[in-house]
Amino acid sequence: MRIYLGPAGVPQSAAKTDTVSGIERVSELKLGAMEVEFVRGVRMSNGLADQAGKAARKLGIRLSVHAPYYVNLCNPEVVDASKLRILDSCERGHHMGAGVIVFHPGYYGKLGHPEALGMVKKACIDMSHVLRKKGWNVKLGLEATGKVSQFGTIDEILSVCSEVKGCVPVIDWAHIFAKYQGKVDFKKVLSKVISAGYDRLHTHFSNIEFTDKGEKRHLNIDHRQPDFRKVAKVILGSGLDEITIISESPALENDALVMRKELEGLGHKF
Repeated sequence: MRIYLGPAGVPQSAAKTDTVSGIERVSELKLGAMEVEFVRGVRMSNGLADQAGKAARKLGIRLSVHAPYYVNLCNPEVVDASKLRILDSCERGHHMGAGVIVFHPGYYGKLGHPEALGMVKKACIDMSHVLRKKGWNVKLGLEATGKVSQFGTIDEILSVCSEVKGCVPVIDWAHIFAKYQGKVDFKKVLSKVISAGYDRLHTHFSNIEFTDKGEKRHLNIDHRQPDFRKVAKVILGSGLDEITIISESPALENDALVMRKELEGLGHKF
């Protein structure tokens, strides 16, 4: 199994805050991945994305992109603007050679499950058509979400991905933990995803604080909710071909390094 670890954004220990400096720092730390964060908006030109991609290829760093938070494919009033934000992220991702463009699909609002599912599928079909027409070689990554009010259970995401070419599931271990109040069997979750035909996964990990409404805020890995060692054992025993684990902890690269040490302690060789 190949495992790629890295931070969600430029490492806090990087000399500068630009993306290329972040990629260089990830390489210095002997990590293997970095997620480029467009969560507050897409503010990178295609030229800068090209530069980031060149640096990543030179250093062997796997890139992904997180699209803006201001997305809701379940709301007819904002679905077009939401698709545009995701597609803007896809364009930059294509230029930098990113594999997956991660996004939160949306909120149910007044919609029931079938209606929300239908809207997300339609929006993803629309976006996948654009990707093919433009020749942008990226995947649409639907992320498992952490709030009860959000669309994004594993079953919902797999339903979309099974019907829309170019869509892949993104497992956020902390979000799933929060949505189900800490009562979740990660082995069953991973088995369900693998059974759906996915043996190469993009995932997020951090610890998380939650309420009865689900996710509240991300925490450092030492809070052990969820316990990374338990998740690591599930991953290592899963039979996956490869997995990327992006640290969304407030400690970013420090907790990515903790994860690497934990995996090495369980016998994995990077």
